[in-house]
Amino acid sequence: MGEIDIVAGKGDTLVFVEVKTRAGRSAGSPEEAVTASKQQRLVRLAHAYLAHRSGEIPACRFDVIAVESGRMLPRVRHLQAAFRADGLL
Repeated sequence: MGEIDIVAGKGDTLVFVEVKTRAGRSAGSPEEAVTASKQQRLVRLAHAYLAHRSGEIPACRFDVIAVESGRMLPRVRHLQAAFRADGLL
């Protein structure tokens, strides 16, 4: 079915995180690789994850960690609430 890179908690919010790494910009930025179809897949996986949890469903958010390597030090960006689940199912 797929995988979610990171599932974390931030206060009362459950955060689903997609991590994308690119060695350069020839294929676009890492966050550009989180396409609408990838977002739909992540939302479906999050729904499946939540279906197996007990208790009340918490507030949820979808973040993206974008990593650009190929330099002396990688550049890391954390895009909080990078996309919403509304209309993706």
